Amino acid sequence: MKDFSGKIAVVTGGGAGMGREMTKQLAEAGCSVAICDVSEEDMAVTVSEAMTLAPQGVRVTQFRADVANEKDVQAFADHVRTAHETDHIHVLINNAGIGGGGSFVDGPRENWERTFNVCWYGVYNNARAFMGMLVAADEGHIVNVSSVNGFWASLGPDTPHTAYSAAKFAVKGFTEALITDLRLNAPHVKASVVMPGHIGTQIALNTLREFGDDSAVGGGGEEFEEAKARGEQFRDNAITSASDAARVILDGVRADEWRILIGPDAEAIDEAVRKRPTDAYKGDFGMSIFAKLREAIHPG
Repeated sequence: MKDFSGKIAVVTGGGAGMGREMTKQLAEAGCSVAICDVSEEDMAVTVSEAMTLAPQGVRVTQFRADVANEKDVQAFADHVRTAHETDHIHVLINNAGIGGGGSFVDGPRENWERTFNVCWYGVYNNARAFMGMLVAADEGHIVNVSSVNGFWASLGPDTPHTAYSAAKFAVKGFTEALITDLRLNAPHVKASVVMPGHIGTQIALNTLREFGDDSAVGGGGEEFEEAKARGEQFRDNAITSASDAARVILDGVRADEWRILIGPDAEAIDEAVRKRPTDAYKGDFGMSIFAKLREAIHPG
């Protein structure tokens, strides 16, 4: 898909971060976009910013949907058909995600399942709802956002990270399996799995908003404020901006790349895990990678 002009795209989690930036870049390229998110306010900002960039004739619409809820997703698909007056779409970008659910052993089950359901079933539900519309187009592309945690299930030796990692491994495996399935049954539809490293997005702050004072941080008050500050640092001190990440993803679609790594950290972790898989969960594994990255980015 060399050109997005005149196409129709669906972007989940379009209210902020990479979802917002992909929506803006697609609209600027002449592509109509339907976004969903759980925040009407965030989506309104995305739509406004995208429409200021869009040429005449481009539509950008919003629909409130919880991607973990199949009925919501089906209603979103109905919205796309009606609002965009179409029986087909060209691009589906499954981007929505949250963190949380770190420990399977002693964390709340409901938090674990909520994170897994958004990050995995969000992809599954939308793939089910929109696959027929992708197949109905003359060319199509499904883009599923996994993570470096889809091939390295760790945030370091002192932080459990089970729900998010399990979901992102599922997203990676599902997308890779789709490559053969689509080649056999819908060869005009392609699939890409995206594995970002540290991107400057709101995901940590959105996780706090999702779970509230009791969840991802284990309590309220001062502990919650500290977690909020960490979320702001995560957003503001990233190696790769959300805008740059969006550009890499869309360029990857244009180049028909099935595997899209984003950021030097993603590339470094991928290389290290492949070279030393049995060492991947030793205590110093991640620290040694990040030390080399810091030196490469800020020599001396």
